[in-house]
Amino acid sequence: MKKIYSLLLLVVSYVSFGQTIYSENMGTPTGTTTIANYIIGTAPAAFQNGSPIVYSGTGDVRATSPSSTYTGFSAGGNVFLTGTAGKYFQIDGLNTSAYSGSNIQLTFGYLTAATSTQLVVEYSTNASAATPTWTAVTFTNNTNTTWNLVTVAPGQIPSSSTLSLRFTQPATAQMRIDDIKLTNFNASCTLVLAAATTACDATTYGIDTYTATIPYTGGGSGSYSIVPTAGTVGGDNPGSVAAGNIIISGIPEGTGITVNVTSGTCQYQTTVAAANCKPINTLPYSEPFAYAEASALGASQKWTNVNSGDDIIIAGGNLTYTGLTSSGNSALFSGAGIDCFTPFTDTTSGTIYSSFLVNVTDLSTMTATTPLTYFAGLTNSAQSYKGRVFISKSGTQYQFGLDAASTTTNLDATLRNAGDVVLVVLGYDFDTMTLNLWINPTLSSFSAATPPTLSQVLTTAIADLGGFMLRQDGATTTPNIIVDELRIDTTIAGLLSVNQNNAIAGLKMYPNPVTNGILNISTEANAERAVVIYDMVGKQVFATTTSETAINVAGLNAGLYIVKITEAGKTATSKLIVK
Repeated sequence: MKKIYSLLLLVVSYVSFGQTIYSENMGTPTGTTTIANYIIGTAPAAFQNGSPIVYSGTGDVRATSPSSTYTGFSAGGNVFLTGTAGKYFQIDGLNTSAYSGSNIQLTFGYLTAATSTQLVVEYSTNASAATPTWTAVTFTNNTNTTWNLVTVAPGQIPSSSTLSLRFTQPATAQMRIDDIKLTNFNASCTLVLAAATTACDATTYGIDTYTATIPYTGGGSGSYSIVPTAGTVGGDNPGSVAAGNIIISGIPEGTGITVNVTSGTCQYQTTVAAANCKPINTLPYSEPFAYAEASALGASQKWTNVNSGDDIIIAGGNLTYTGLTSSGNSALFSGAGIDCFTPFTDTTSGTIYSSFLVNVTDLSTMTATTPLTYFAGLTNSAQSYKGRVFISKSGTQYQFGLDAASTTTNLDATLRNAGDVVLVVLGYDFDTMTLNLWINPTLSSFSAATPPTLSQVLTTAIADLGGFMLRQDGATTTPNIIVDELRIDTTIAGLLSVNQNNAIAGLKMYPNPVTNGILNISTEANAERAVVIYDMVGKQVFATTTSETAINVAGLNAGLYIVKITEAGKTATSKLIVK
């Protein structure tokens, strides 16, 4: 029995009891896109299938409300049919002529906004005719308003070289469709693969591995070939064990896989989305965005993508502010797309503060009808927003706003221009249940007693804060934004000590992470400096005094360290990642 496998943390699984004839998961749109434009899009923001498959219709493709809960959900884009009766999605160019109609099975993910209104699914073998014939198929309607996997039993979809499918919203309820699949169903193929579960083998700032478990039933006889794209297969043998678990070990985090299982003429396919084994960042937390230019922020070990769409990317260069010298690079985003979440030590009492530099470089994408959006905020450990920073467009300028849960009217009166570099400090006091926002504080005198620019006393206490989020809302609501120098700590004094880490003029430390054993440290003076490196339990693991830029740290193990640099009586500290 051939054994090779690989899978990941957020599990998505397709199961087929026979040969797949056609499969479409709608790709991953960057925003609401008409079907006509999506056809000519660039992968992954396009349909999976090209010619001879042809897509048409009056619906559109969206990344919102991604498919979930059913076996095989892809959680990317989906076709959206608005609440206008007659909206439809059509697929032409399907060829099922090599299969018996008694064996052809249709499945698709389906969500309706009202169970009193259900989707109409039809097929045609002459859709290109002047007067085509469409025949409705029967299936079990959704009994709830969440995603479900619908199965159209074999015997309804015909064997045809000119097959078309049409999905129509017949009344006034919004509907969504995803993961359409035609399969040559074989009743003798009895193996059923359930959704996988996964567990990280370790959680570090390096690339970790994880183990996936795929439960199955319907085995007990035959010979099975299990071929994934990575990893090692273990666990139970479906050929001899009727019900058990296929265990996949040693899977690198961040890698998605497809697994093909074959037994005679029976073929099964399972896909699993990439797992992320990323650590929780300790406080004080410093993020200088010292990643490769043009890389995706969500691919770093401190951040995780929480939805789909285009990435928040790393931009070269820094934002600067009086009293704060930047290092590393910065983060750039605009329009609709992925939100990025970074976790930190869960905090339930006292105070928590976050600060970051922001430059709204272009407001032109924000329309007059949708001028308000939140783009950053503190969350709890479950990624639920608890304190949000807004941007509200006003003519050619904008204002900042603060709120906890709903669209804010709590706006700063100061109008700002595109291109202004602004320091934003967002804090929460657990004792007084108060959110505070300081905008452009003077760092030399800034303290918890400094009156905030905006404040909000909450009616319901925040139970915990354990994350920070950068958010891309929509193409007409999110302007072009650069964010830099994120800092998080439990006190203003601590926050300032982190913010003023670079008190040494012109201090730069790069690359970070270190991958080749050489750490470069330069300053404006490039004078002799003492460099001491500590591990995360406070043990000194490296020390040198030098005026050279390049420092050999090849003797350090992969992990997270604190670097202390002293030059001309001034000291700066920074976190260092060694890979």
